[in-house]
Amino acid sequence: MTITEIMQQVKSLSLQERRELVKLLSDSLQQGEEPKKHSILELAGLGEEVWQGIDPQEYINQLRSEWDERP
Repeated sequence: MTITEIMQQVKSLSLQERRELVKLLSDSLQQGEEPKKHSILELAGLGEEVWQGIDPQEYINQLRSEWDERP
């Protein structure tokens, strides 16, 4: 059945029946799919390219030396 055919049938309904149909349709949309819940694990590897070519120990040493330079 097409939407056009459904609309033809809806037009034959009383005003009260059409209101009830709208409410049922609205309720069915409210009960639609729940948003997908994400896991923190999906972030694994994100931004990996930023760290390419950087030695982790050198980076840590640089950060620690900056701490020593702070007033």
